[in-house]
Amino acid sequence: MDSKKFKMIDEEFVCAFCGRHVDTLNYTARDHCPYCLASIHVDNYPGDRLANCGGVLKPIGVEKSKKDNWKIVYRCDKCGKFKKNKVALDDDFDLVLKIMSNVK
Repeated sequence: MDSKKFKMIDEEFVCAFCGRHVDTLNYTARDHCPYCLASIHVDNYPGDRLANCGGVLKPIGVEKSKKDNWKIVYRCDKCGKFKKNKVALDDDFDLVLKIMSNVK
């Protein structure tokens, strides 16, 4: 990812997948729901809001990054593209573990 293309957007929203209200993260950009871990395919690069897809990014895996943090791997249910987002401190960690255990 080109860090010059990263645009910081940390805003509250209602999750399009589970319907719960999601507050801002307050330390980096909020890019997925902490309750169901789903996201919406709205960005080409983080924060640009230029993707016209609008599909649901469903979590399909979790991987460790080079910087010793964890990323949720997503596949868009509409266009099939894969995306990755950092696990946030307030994410449902039981759900993160469940996703990790389902990866073969």
